[in-house]
Amino acid sequence: MNNAERLNEIIAGCQRGSNKAYSQLVDIYATRCYGYFYRLSGNRSISNDLLSELFLRLVEKVGQFTGGSFEKWLFTIASNIFHDYLRNKYRQKNLLDGKISELKYQSSNRVLDDVIDDKLQKSLAELDADTAELIVLRFYAGLSFKELAAVRSEPIGTTLSKVHRGLKKLRNLMGDI
Repeated sequence: MNNAERLNEIIAGCQRGSNKAYSQLVDIYATRCYGYFYRLSGNRSISNDLLSELFLRLVEKVGQFTGGSFEKWLFTIASNIFHDYLRNKYRQKNLLDGKISELKYQSSNRVLDDVIDDKLQKSLAELDADTAELIVLRFYAGLSFKELAAVRSEPIGTTLSKVHRGLKKLRNLMGDI
């Protein structure tokens, strides 16, 4: 029996579900397929993973092999597996790059927010206590001007005027941020 006939017999055995035939096919092609993946990826671990994926697909798809060059069919599957790997790697890289950019942006925003918060805290401390309290109640406690006037037992116009003057002082103290 020549090599082509032997290979056809092994493939037929695989199509019937013979574990022995699968083992023989792996013995015949594992080294060549590993070399193919290794030359493309340059990484032993990735090559082993891709080789495992290839032989899993072989088990799934060997029934679809209808003749012709088995090597062409096998290496077409190997090529598709490698291209799937590259696409997945590219997607992961893009996701990772996006996440890194987002984290850098958030980090720089946090730093800027911290600087602004510190400056605001110092500027509020420089205001008189009455004005600082009005601004904090309005913008941090969320009280309306009507509620502020009621808390302070003063006319709403007076409250509006005090908050307006307090914000103007605060802007001057904060400077250009």
